[in-house]
Amino acid sequence: MRYHIDTIPVWDAMKMDGECFLCALERKTELGEADRYLGASVMEPDVRVKVNDRGFCRKHHAMLFSMSNRLGHALMLESHTIEIREKLARISDKLEKTAAQLKNAGIGDKLSGKTKTATDEILKQAQAVNEMAGSCLMCDTIEENMNRYLHTFFHLYQNDGEFRNRFEQSKGLCLPHLGKLLETATQELGAKDLGRFVETLTRMEKENMDRIQEDISWFIKKFDYRYENESWKNSKDAVERTVNKVRGWCVGKEPNNNE
Repeated sequence: MRYHIDTIPVWDAMKMDGECFLCALERKTELGEADRYLGASVMEPDVRVKVNDRGFCRKHHAMLFSMSNRLGHALMLESHTIEIREKLARISDKLEKTAAQLKNAGIGDKLSGKTKTATDEILKQAQAVNEMAGSCLMCDTIEENMNRYLHTFFHLYQNDGEFRNRFEQSKGLCLPHLGKLLETATQELGAKDLGRFVETLTRMEKENMDRIQEDISWFIKKFDYRYENESWKNSKDAVERTVNKVRGWCVGKEPNNNE
C-alpha cells in the first residue's frame, strides 16, 4: 500500500516495540510541539495569536521551562499575559458590578430573585476564569494530532497485513490509549470487523497485563533474601513499565528510545 505523511509516524511508533505505540506517538508529537513553540514559529502572527489566546497548562509550561530557552518562553508569556489582563479586566468589571448589587441587596431583592441572579453571574465569571486558567494550546494540538493518528491506525490495520500482524504481536496499549482506541474503533469499523478487532484487542491486553503483573511481582520477590541469587528476569524496569501501562507514559526512558 502507499504510505503518506501520517502512516509513516504510526509505523515508526509500532516498530519501537514498547508498552504502547500510541504513547510513543504522543510523546514525539509533544516534543515536536515544544520545539516549535520555542523556535522561530513563535514569531509567526497566526501562531502568536493562538498562543496569546490559549497559553499552556502547568505541565507544558514546566516542559518549556526545562528546555533552557528562557527568552523564547518569556516572549510567549509577555503577550499571553497582556491577553490575560484584558480578559481579566472584563471579568473584573462584571464581578465588581455584581458585588455592588449584593452589598446593597435587601430582603426584597432576595425574594424577587435578584440575589440569585447575582450569584449566578459570579459562578459564570468563575467558569470564565477556570477556562482561562485551564486552556493549553499544546494539549489541543496534541489531541488533534492523536485523533488523526488513531484514524490512520485503522486505515493501516484494515489495509496493511504486515502492520496488522505487527500490532497483534505487540505489547498492546496503556489503559488510557486502550480506551481511546476502542472509542475510535466504533467509528471506523463495521459490525463484524469491530467484533473481531475488539476480541483481538481484549486478548492482547489480558496477555500483556498478565506479563506486567508477573514482572512487578518478581521485582518485589527479588528484595526477599530467599531470591537474591535468582535472575532478575525481565523485572529490573518493572516499576516504570507498570506505571506507564496503567497510566500512560510518564516515567522511565523515553518511549521513542528503543535502545
